[in-house]
Amino acid sequence: MKTFERDIIRHVSRRDYSPVKLSALAKSLGISDEDFPEFKAVFMDLQSQGRVILGARNLVTLPEMSGRVIGTFRGNPKGFGFIVPLEPNNHGDLFVGPKDTDGAMTGDTVSAKVVRKGIRAGQTRFTGVIEEILQRGQNKLVGKLQRLDGEWIVKPDGKEFFEPVVVDDVGAKGAKLDDKVVVEILTFATERYLARGVIVDVLGAAGLYESETKSIMAQHKLPEAFPEEVLAQARHAGAGFDPAADAGRDDITAETIITIDPPDAKDFDDAISLRKNKDGNWILGIHIADVATFVPMNSLLDVEARQRGNSTYLPRKVIPMLPEILSNGVCSLQPKQKRFAKSVYITYDIKGNVLGTEFANSLISSKARLTYLEADAIIKGDAKGWPGEVVALLKDMETLARAIEKRRHKKGMLHLDLPETELIFDDQGRVVDAQPADDSYPHTIIEMFMVEANEAVASLLDRFNIPFMRRIHPDPDPSSSKNLARVVKLCGLKVPRQLDRAAIQDLLAAVKGKPSSYAINIYILRSLQKAEYAPLHIGHFALASKNYCHFTSPIRRYADLLVHRLLECYLKHHLNLIGLEEVLPDAELAEIGKHISFTEQRSADAERELKTVLILQMLSTKIGSELNCVISGLTNFGLFAQCIKYGIEGLIELGDLGLDEWRYDEKAQAVVGLHSQKTVHLGQDMKVRIVEVNIPARKLSLAPAEPLVTSRQKLDSPKNRQKARKTKRQRRGRRG
Repeated sequence: MKTFERDIIRHVSRRDYSPVKLSALAKSLGISDEDFPEFKAVFMDLQSQGRVILGARNLVTLPEMSGRVIGTFRGNPKGFGFIVPLEPNNHGDLFVGPKDTDGAMTGDTVSAKVVRKGIRAGQTRFTGVIEEILQRGQNKLVGKLQRLDGEWIVKPDGKEFFEPVVVDDVGAKGAKLDDKVVVEILTFATERYLARGVIVDVLGAAGLYESETKSIMAQHKLPEAFPEEVLAQARHAGAGFDPAADAGRDDITAETIITIDPPDAKDFDDAISLRKNKDGNWILGIHIADVATFVPMNSLLDVEARQRGNSTYLPRKVIPMLPEILSNGVCSLQPKQKRFAKSVYITYDIKGNVLGTEFANSLISSKARLTYLEADAIIKGDAKGWPGEVVALLKDMETLARAIEKRRHKKGMLHLDLPETELIFDDQGRVVDAQPADDSYPHTIIEMFMVEANEAVASLLDRFNIPFMRRIHPDPDPSSSKNLARVVKLCGLKVPRQLDRAAIQDLLAAVKGKPSSYAINIYILRSLQKAEYAPLHIGHFALASKNYCHFTSPIRRYADLLVHRLLECYLKHHLNLIGLEEVLPDAELAEIGKHISFTEQRSADAERELKTVLILQMLSTKIGSELNCVISGLTNFGLFAQCIKYGIEGLIELGDLGLDEWRYDEKAQAVVGLHSQKTVHLGQDMKVRIVEVNIPARKLSLAPAEPLVTSRQKLDSPKNRQKARKTKRQRRGRRG
């Protein structure tokens, strides 16, 4: 029911949606004849709420723009903004002019009067006048302390707030010029006056690694120190750990078990064993840290872990979900240490097909802790100094992983080729360079094994018909697939009209190693919906999995901890009992799922923004230098160019392309010179130079290293004259 409601609203809210009848809408969303009655019931409920309507000729559409809108304000550096309505309408976001914002800031919930501004191109134009700020999105911001016209001001960081905030009594916190500070707003901005605030925390001098990291943490409201009572409970749990205390566990400490992780990892969630049985089939053991043993349900530790949602991995800093005495101590599967684990045993034939699964509580002892690079070297033949059983295990792991990967790929699993960037720091914590992150095959080995374990546990829990926290990835919206197909076609690639998993796989294979690869991979990623946590049984599109959950990282993800508790009930033969505390109702799981999906996205945003800041700091010393980029986005105001090496995107304004009038042709997915007919398209390589770096605004301005057009050309061809006349008519139409 919930997924139908969400899919209907999301689909009819799209900018390119054309009203259709209910049956056609159901077909577009892939609703089967069997599910249509339920789908229709959900639609009728939405209609009764006034959230959708059946208009002329029974076409499904959103309601008209009403005379008043309540929504979330999103500001722009130029003073204007947009209101994103809480309830979608057929107009979309509402424009608010610079004089009508009433001092609203990004994130505020506002009420606005809707003003009709006439008709353009057959569509009614509206603008908003904010009349009341119902709720402030936040009253704190982070920025750099500066001096302006004799007053102390704080210039905000990031892309959400733009106007400076006047601050008084700077000396109270010992803040100095160019310090990064946290400001609490006392009076918000008006049309005539800037906001005023007080400094509540001094983070340090701007530009230093520690200051910038603290700034990002404050900006994204990331948690810091654990409360003392939580630390006390963690110490008690750690001190009480006795490997011999649980006689009911399978003691497999004699088996060859290893971990493979990044070189700077400290929290080892997962370990691997692999052997063959008497029938010659593989038995893969995935051994996951038994965190639930140390974090009782509804304890202070559990409540804190739920609130944090996950660990956050910033460059050179980890904000753990659990206190380090657990995450880096008794829960971590450290080498040569006896540890509690939950083990998943999956039996495979020689082709990587699953023959059976078993689950157990176990006591393990990792024989070796390897980095991905060390594992890769061993697989490639450089095994000097490593025990023979470890070398043999790695070779077998590679063999099985390749069979699993082949089977999953045949089933439809998608793998996007989006290279990650690894930052290189100097001794002072400044970024001095970047390089492609290691993507050697051991990464894929571990990925395949973890996916298999997650799927095995989800399939087990699904058989008991109980609600549990799933990792869901909805199918792509049909409109997104159509847009992707159009872009791909314009790039010279042939694809079917309906982009299913097999077609996307073919597309990824076709662009592999080509200049357009990055752009196409990014466009596919943007066309897919986001994976999230929810109890909904809708599967995982990208992994081609009907049942999927997260189980393999309970040290750093709360979702996994919830699943571990249910697996414990199964192992104790309690899972079929009524009234189990560990079986949370759908509604509670849905709320937890929303929260931990939010914390996951918050962590990803914070990591990405801190990386951007550190790279921009480095590039600010290289103004005029050249970068090799690929065009990753096109708009009517400029081109986005992605530097693969540094993992950062910059903007090229249309006027900087060369001596021509440049226009964005959305249908052709290209920017075209009106006189020269020179085109720039998605995925095109371009050498650029750095024009400007604005660190507070997170903005990188670029220009082509050489102008694309170096001389003004005349409109002397019939084709150009016709195009110019068409452009002039369009301009007159817009002015009217």
